[in-house]
Amino acid sequence: MKRIKIFAVLYLLTTFLIVPNVAPIFGREKIKETEFLKAHSFFYKLMNRNYVRPELNKSLNQIATEFEKSNTGIKMTYLDANFPFIDKFPLLPHLSHNDGKKVDVSLIYEESNGQLTNKKPSISGYGVYEKPNANEYDQNAVCKQRGNWQYDFPKYLTLGTINKGIEFSENGTRTLANLILRQNSTGKLFIEPHLKKRLNLMNRKVRFHGCQAVRHDDHIHFQLK
Repeated sequence: MKRIKIFAVLYLLTTFLIVPNVAPIFGREKIKETEFLKAHSFFYKLMNRNYVRPELNKSLNQIATEFEKSNTGIKMTYLDANFPFIDKFPLLPHLSHNDGKKVDVSLIYEESNGQLTNKKPSISGYGVYEKPNANEYDQNAVCKQRGNWQYDFPKYLTLGTINKGIEFSENGTRTLANLILRQNSTGKLFIEPHLKKRLNLMNRKVRFHGCQAVRHDDHIHFQLK
């Protein structure tokens, strides 16, 4: 027990005092949280999964501020970003979060009365999907038919579902996605094809991430050029 306590203290000191001061050597910094930009869970900060390049940090704060201006009280919520050190060191289970240029953000949800909310449907922020309607293209089915069994694997990573009364907000998520796309620094945005069409996201920066990745109808991924 004593060893566990010593390890915990050393880990916390390293994570919150040492790592933030060393990360800039590698061109990265902690995501700067504001009243408009928050981590979905303390876990992402505790595990040092909240580091980005300075230009992405700037974009995140600009997007969050603009979003809140038109949606008072609604925050932009981030999930996995990158580790603080070493390019190409994998941030599992992600394939590409390894250079400080990538970040995942939550979709926007609303209450049954149509009012936007900061609540999310899973504890981890991942794994609860806004599935395609009957008349929409089902990329998940296509990828799994091709043998990409991992495509909807995050459904096992929710850590539990919560706030079951909330619903996906098309208007809120469309607004957020368009703010991301308007950033000059944004190179690509990944979202599931049926949501791209449903939200009318026709910008050339909106791409398909490939069947080798995992589905993106539980979050938005965007990255620097």
